[in-house]
Order: sequence, then C-alpha cells, then structure tokens
Amino acid sequence: MSSSSTFAAARAVNYNDTVVRQFSIAAVVWGVVGMLVGVWIAAQLAWPELNFGIPWLSYGRLRPLHTNAVIFAFGGCALFATSYYVVQRTCQVRLISDKLAAFTFWGWQAVIVAAAVSLPLGYTSGKEYAELEWPIDILITLVWVAYAVVFFGTVGIRKVRHIYVANWFFGAFILAVALLHLVNSAAMPVSFMKSYSAYSGVQDAMVQWWYGHNAVGFFLTAGFLGMMYYFIPKQAERPVYSYRLSIVHFWALIFTYMWAGPHHLHYTALPDWAQSVGMLFSLILLAPSWGGMINGIMTLSGAWHKLRDDPILKFLIVSLSFYGMSTFEGPMMSIKTVNALSHYTDWTVGHVHSGALGWVGLITMGSLYYLVPRLFGQKQMYSVRAIELHFWIATIGIVLYIAAMWIAGVMQGLMWRAINTDGTLTYSFVESVKATYPFYVIRLLGGLLYLGGMCLMAWNVAKTALNGRPTDVAIPAMKPAAA
Repeated sequence: MSSSSTFAAARAVNYNDTVVRQFSIAAVVWGVVGMLVGVWIAAQLAWPELNFGIPWLSYGRLRPLHTNAVIFAFGGCALFATSYYVVQRTCQVRLISDKLAAFTFWGWQAVIVAAAVSLPLGYTSGKEYAELEWPIDILITLVWVAYAVVFFGTVGIRKVRHIYVANWFFGAFILAVALLHLVNSAAMPVSFMKSYSAYSGVQDAMVQWWYGHNAVGFFLTAGFLGMMYYFIPKQAERPVYSYRLSIVHFWALIFTYMWAGPHHLHYTALPDWAQSVGMLFSLILLAPSWGGMINGIMTLSGAWHKLRDDPILKFLIVSLSFYGMSTFEGPMMSIKTVNALSHYTDWTVGHVHSGALGWVGLITMGSLYYLVPRLFGQKQMYSVRAIELHFWIATIGIVLYIAAMWIAGVMQGLMWRAINTDGTLTYSFVESVKATYPFYVIRLLGGLLYLGGMCLMAWNVAKTALNGRPTDVAIPAMKPAAA
C-alpha cells in the first residue's frame, strides 16, 4: 500500500477535547481535596484530638474518604482524561459518542460527590477500596459501561490499522476493573444505604483481596502504564525503547497480576496452598514489572540530557523509578517469612505510598503538565519554574513519608515479636505506639510537602487555563509509511 493511495489529501480530525479538559481540571481539584484529607488523618494519628469528638471527622470515616478520593477521584479522572486523549490521537478519530463521553464525566463526578457525602456519614460496606454502598455501586457500573463503549467504540472505528500499546493497557484496565467491581460488589441490599456481601467468611476475604490487589494491579498500574507508554515517548521525543518488550510486558503483567491477591492473607484462615500461590505469582510479577520500568526509562536513550532542563520529563522518569522500587518491595513483602515481620505494621503503609505518591502521583502530574497547555492552546504551562519547584517539593515529601513508615514498620514488627527469656512479651502494644509517634510526625511533614506541591500545581493549571482559549483544533492526520 502506498502513502499516496491511502492519504491523497490530508484528512483533518476534529478531536473531542472538551471532556479531556473537564477530567483534567477535575483530577487536579480532587487531587488537592484527597491529599488534604490524607494530611488531616495523618495529623490525627499524631494528635487524635483533632477529630474534635465529631463522628464524621473521625479517622475511621475519613480514611476511606481519603483512599477513595485519591484513587478514584484524582487517579480516576486522570485515567479518563489521558485515555480519551490518547485513544483519539493514536486512532486518528474523534470519540465515538460525545454524549456518552459527557455522561462519563458527570456520572463520575456524581459518584465522587456521593462518596464524599456517604463515607463521613458512616455508610460503608467495610470492603477495602470498595466501601461505597449498593446505590453508588450501580451508578459506577453504568458509568463504567458507558466508558467501555466510548473507548472500545473509538478503537473500533480507528483509521489506523495498528492499535498502539498504550491502548492495550487502557483497554485491559477498563475490562479488568469492570470484572473486579461486579464480582466483589455483589451484595444483598437490606435498606436504601445498607447491604450485606454475597460472600461470607474466608471466601469473602479471598474475593475482597482478589479485588483489592487487582485494583492496584489494573486501576493503579495498567491504566497508568498506558500513560507511561504515550507521554514519555512524546515528552522525550523518542520512540519507545522496545516495542516488542512492551507487548511482552503487557501479556506477562496481565496474566500474572490476577493471581497475586492471596499474599494479603498470609497466616489467616485461607488455605496454605492458596497463600503459597499468591506468594509465587507475586515473585513472578517482578519480571514483567521491571521489564516495563526498564522499557520506559531506556526510552530516554540518546536523550538523557533532556532531564537536566525538562521538569515534566523528571516527573515521568522518576515515577518509573518509584514504580520499579515498589514492584520490587511488593514481591519481597509477599514472602511469608518477610510478611511475618511486615504484616499489620506501617511498613505496608510505606510500601503503598511509595507506589501511590511516587508512581501514580508523579506519572499523573507529569502527564497532566503535558496535557493542560495543549488543551488550552498554550505552548507550555504558565510557569515552568513552578513545575520544577513542584517536582522537588513532591520528591522530598515522598522520601520523608516512605522512609518514616519503613523505619516505623520494621521497628513495630521487631517490638511485637521480641520475647523475654521467660516467654513473655518484651514490649506492650502501647509502647510500640509511643515509639512510633516521632515517625508519624515526620510522615505528616512529608504529606504536607506533597500537598503543597499539589496546591502549586493547581495554581499553575488555573493560570494556564485562564490565559488560554480552549479549542478543539482540527489536526491533519499523519501519513503512514509507504509499504
């Protein structure tokens, strides 16, 4: 096939960037809100009286609000924005339905607001990352079906034969999250805002952590790898280091992640063989995870000098460093002997946040810094120096946070297992809590820095948007190479 026969004239594509702008702005706003709640509950762990005796300000109610806000509001809006942007550019077509795309935006905001109201009021199913009650779960399902129709429908009408690897990751994230949500949220409603899980006992725990770990694996990993495979090559102006490795990375990751959930249930009533299967697949998971990290970082081959002057590239590349570190630490913590020390300690909190703040947070911020000026007709963000400052504030905040939690966690594990010669415990639980106090204060400082960086980003995005003029520009489609 020749280029002249396929594209005799440049074909203009009028992309739907309105919904991308909406989700991008929402991601920044909800990022500030979710991280603010996180800082508040971190302060409560150091000074419990900060709940002021008000039930809906208690740690137990605000903690699920924090996790839902940063994962599904901040991270979710960023995934909607980037997937809609990427699928249009890589398929060279407009989104298949503007009305359905608009429904996904307003429907998702309704889910977020419903969560923000119901969780502090104490309405919860008690399932990690799936606390929302059944009416909200139904709304999530409707929005997600619409999202799948828009995304896969757009891929289906693509003008480019090839499906770019970022879309593979976005597609897997959409399908897997749909499956996880439907199975884990199965429940019997008993009133308007109360239901009971369809499962019980150890089966309920197994389904929950199949969901919980794969929410990390697909919502917080596969989707953001879709960002990585598009925005790093774009910002670096280099092709992906190895396209073949990206396909191997995809299939190995997708297959392996599904089986790793039981490592959350070591030393519980779950059968020992199931625990061992979870541990085995967690260890195998290290290979595809590091394959993807290496592929992303090595995309900078021949362009390493750009890291000196490009703060957006710093966000994107350093996020991969945290991804590599977290995906080494996770398999290590799944080993039963290591888990015997780490389980129920703040080491787990440190591990989660090295991935959440370092990988998910930084890759999202870098991707949004790439997107926002283009969505508002600007050549760059309002202040490039503010991006640089944000990067260093956020990075220092992450290091303070995770180092404090690592040290506190190992200390807690060692104190809890310390035994006197007569077989009695050396330390009481209260003594371990007292010893942890300074690390909670350091964690709070790290969280404040990270929140401060997010507020700086919100200011920068607002200035860029106000100085720009949103337009859905018609862009000539690229000609394919001649056969």
